[in-house]
Amino acid sequence: MEIMKINDSPIATVDQVEEETSSEHFITANTKRISYKELRNKCVIPVFAKDNESTISHPEFISSVQSVVREAYSGERVLEPCIRVSHPIKGRVPEAMGKAANQLAEHEKTVYYDRMGFLIDIPDIKESINENSLSLTVGGVRAYNLENLYSRKMEERFKVFVGFKNHVCCNLCIWTDGYSADIRARSLSELMERIYQMITGFNADRQLGMLRTLSGYSISESEFAKMIGRARMYNYLPAKAKKDIPSIQLGDAQVNAVVKDYYQDDSFCRDENGNINLWNLYNLFTSAIKSSYLDTFLDRNVGSTNFISSMAESIQNKSEFWYLS
Repeated sequence: MEIMKINDSPIATVDQVEEETSSEHFITANTKRISYKELRNKCVIPVFAKDNESTISHPEFISSVQSVVREAYSGERVLEPCIRVSHPIKGRVPEAMGKAANQLAEHEKTVYYDRMGFLIDIPDIKESINENSLSLTVGGVRAYNLENLYSRKMEERFKVFVGFKNHVCCNLCIWTDGYSADIRARSLSELMERIYQMITGFNADRQLGMLRTLSGYSISESEFAKMIGRARMYNYLPAKAKKDIPSIQLGDAQVNAVVKDYYQDDSFCRDENGNINLWNLYNLFTSAIKSSYLDTFLDRNVGSTNFISSMAESIQNKSEFWYLS
């Protein structure tokens, strides 16, 4: 696929894709599901205040990723995106000036969502790890709070990923090679070019190879307890001490969720001796971070992958790992 082909061709709309929809459970807390049609037809588009230039809208971002996915994985079945939004910014039409909020008619209200995330499943590119079925998935996040909408039009920021989804729990498995946390573009053609470069540069076999190794390593109940204690200590360490220690990327509530699921999760809990393999521990982490806000959950997912893979490497090499030492 040539980049010019992307730039010169019209963007396919989500209405053109298959009816079957990607899973909505990749993130649930603090968000609500919305259809592409509602996002496109009922939400206003923010502008840059000083020149009134339009931002790249959420529907345009979704359609851009959709078009690149259909080209990059030509011939594969591509499902309709699942879209989730949060942080609504409400307004009203001029005719409704002075009306009490509870008296507004639906046609007098305006809204756009400050944060939006979506997932596109490619279900036939799949693999099995530790008896869990995984399939390829692509998605992105847009957060208008990262833009200076009070200025003139400038490069806009987007987050895009390609990785795998665990069908047992809908947890995402994302790592640095399949994640761009700060794609910047002024136009749709620039955006599509950068997305294409990221997606085609993704090495699926390398990530799957790393994920397969995790079930071969385990930690004991006492090591798990030590890790949890160290996780609570990490944020209070001096900056110099943090330098060579991987961040665990979990808040207190998420650490509590990991502990609870260590005992109670139906699929990924400890064994009868209290041991837990790193594949199961990894899924406890990625399950807990689904309670994050849309603009942080991808970074926490990648951070969890890096954390668990660093733990596996230290066990393999019999080297020191601060959280277990």
